[in-house]
Amino acid sequence: MIVTRFAPSPTGYLHLGHAFAAITAHDTAKTAGGKFLLRIENIDTARCRPEFENAICEDLSWLGLSWETPVLRQSTRFDACRAALDTLETKGLLYPCFCTRSEIAAEVARAIEAPHGPEGALYPRTCRHLDAKARSEKIASGAPYALRLDAEKTAALVGPLSFDECGAGPNGESGVIAVNPLLFGDVVLARKETPASYHLAVVVDDAFQEVTLVTRGNDLFAATHIQRVLQSLLGFPAPGYAHHKLILDANGKKFSKRDSAVTLREKRASSISSESLRAELKLR
Repeated sequence: MIVTRFAPSPTGYLHLGHAFAAITAHDTAKTAGGKFLLRIENIDTARCRPEFENAICEDLSWLGLSWETPVLRQSTRFDACRAALDTLETKGLLYPCFCTRSEIAAEVARAIEAPHGPEGALYPRTCRHLDAKARSEKIASGAPYALRLDAEKTAALVGPLSFDECGAGPNGESGVIAVNPLLFGDVVLARKETPASYHLAVVVDDAFQEVTLVTRGNDLFAATHIQRVLQSLLGFPAPGYAHHKLILDANGKKFSKRDSAVTLREKRASSISSESLRAELKLR
């Protein structure tokens, strides 16, 4: 049975890009007689608000979508994420990083050729070289730190990996895609103020909810590499992936909450029908 999910963050109102992603996941599952899940990604408790969560449900219902209940909220799953971190720590794959963002930026600027990944310059592994005594002293002093995944150790442990791309990546990638465990470098998996990163939480919850097909925009294609690595390390099954095109605004930019993108609430207020919106998005 196909099980898909739509997992928005309640930090603002849904926009047209969200509508495209939600309808794609919903229709993919329902056409195949499968299940469509709604998951609320509210890890960032400081920015997430209940009124946005309520609006998400209202907008999706207006689009004619239905989902399994109860709805999973990631904030209820921090214990599961902590257990996953414990597993990675037992394997010797995590280390504390005490660097601030400004310190990392300065270190990268000093480098002659800083390696880059999908999200910019990779972390220069400054804290990877701290000995156990220095780490313990910093932690005992109350210094804030993040937990990073040691990419080189991880790559040696997991060996060759791949994922099944049922859609098409940004450059038309499809079929069996080889994973690059070093693509994101020593990625952050948790911080003091955020018990789990997006990458960790999504992997833990996809496994928990038995998601079999992840449908999402091409902007998250690269993220599949680190998520597939985490699935392997944690012994989770690998779902299939179907990345789809992005809905762009009049300037050719993808819709974003930060850029005050046209929201579904605004579309609803204009008296457009959900069927007309589907046609506008070329989903009908």
